[in-house]
Amino acid sequence: MLITRAEIGGAAPLDVRIAEGTIAEVAPSLGRRPGEPVLDAAGGVLLPGLHDHHLHLLALGAALTSVPCGPPQVRDADGLARALSSVRGEKGWIRGVGYFESVAGEPGREQLDRLVPERPLRIQHRTGVLWMLNSAAVSRLGLDRGVDAPGVERDGAGRATGRLFHLDAWLRERVGSERPPDLGEVGHRLARCGVTSVTDATAETGPVELEILVAAADAGAVQQRILVMGLPTLPDPSHARVVRSAVKVRLAEDALPAFDDVTQIVRRACEAGRGVALHCVTRAELVFAAAVLEAAGARRGSRIEHAAIAPPDAVAFLARLGARVVCNPSFVRERGDDYLAHVDAGDVPWLHRCRGFLAAGIPLGAGTDAPFGVFDPWQAMRAAVDRRTEAGAVLGADERLSPEEALALFLAPGATPGGAARRIAPGEPADLCLLDRPWRDARERLLADDVVATFADGAVIWQRS
Repeated sequence: MLITRAEIGGAAPLDVRIAEGTIAEVAPSLGRRPGEPVLDAAGGVLLPGLHDHHLHLLALGAALTSVPCGPPQVRDADGLARALSSVRGEKGWIRGVGYFESVAGEPGREQLDRLVPERPLRIQHRTGVLWMLNSAAVSRLGLDRGVDAPGVERDGAGRATGRLFHLDAWLRERVGSERPPDLGEVGHRLARCGVTSVTDATAETGPVELEILVAAADAGAVQQRILVMGLPTLPDPSHARVVRSAVKVRLAEDALPAFDDVTQIVRRACEAGRGVALHCVTRAELVFAAAVLEAAGARRGSRIEHAAIAPPDAVAFLARLGARVVCNPSFVRERGDDYLAHVDAGDVPWLHRCRGFLAAGIPLGAGTDAPFGVFDPWQAMRAAVDRRTEAGAVLGADERLSPEEALALFLAPGATPGGAARRIAPGEPADLCLLDRPWRDARERLLADDVVATFADGAVIWQRS
């Protein structure tokens, strides 16, 4: 294909020739070859395709067919009741996602029984760490008949409360009858936003989940490149567009693993060339993770995920280590009002920082954490720029980025978040995102609606009709 009259790096108009999946030529004027398709950019800016450095593909696919149970779609108990009553059919599981305590507190099985008395119901907390079940679901899983697992909450009498912590894979295995989610719509929505590659940051990913992702790539359901985190035992994928990435370690402040055990995981992951990604959403988790990286002494490819609360002393610690951080600025908009209501006032200035990391010299990338956040990276960019909550409050004004800095959070290669942005130059992969306007206009909007075409390996994977 020949793309004509595009703005690239502030220069316009330029033509770009794509051949065999790579950028073959970039010049002010390239003559059309016989039979060569032409796309007129009409002065729109041509960018490297966006890379979402942290999301969860299978959970996102499942969420698209689940019942939204939290903000912004559902905000109170009546809204939750209406959402669940809208589910059609008489049999099988009902799956809800996105719940937060502001809707109806911390429901146990009896409260959920009043909403859905007969069909098995499971609702996922928006953090992804908790599932809440009604009694029909508890019965279906056998939790009152001797079935148990670490993470099944029980009351003083030993009865299951209906709350399951960190048991995604366990629950998925026991539900059993569900088919793997169709990832075609996931791939389409990502392409619509200009996303040409992603890092799947799911800690529990093993051979079964990897096989599903490879099958989706084989079938063309997901045409983006996929970097896959997961278990230390994750095999090497057998697909050109699916690459094994870091070992994912999810830390939980209320049940931190043995320090020496995590240190060993980091050392072995680095020795294997995979690196490690440490999930941190509290102060304690972040300090623990930094101390582990320091003790391990081998940090190539290692990174901190979320760093949701990062006070200055922890940021300085990370800077001394040379650690990379993948942040989630979109949570400022999506969850900021709840943070202001529920997070300790002393931690609010350090929530989902951006400028603070860059000022300390820490390589910084960004992810959407979809489906636990909105999958649109352009919304994340806007949040990094204006730092406004949904209600309009400003959360951390000093953490604001320029539009160019916000865009750069999604332009580095997946293996090096916060590294140098990928280039549009001869010999580079033709993973591209074309907007319908020049950057001087697009930077004021940062909207996915401005994407007019997305290319992966030189092929058009989405184009505005």
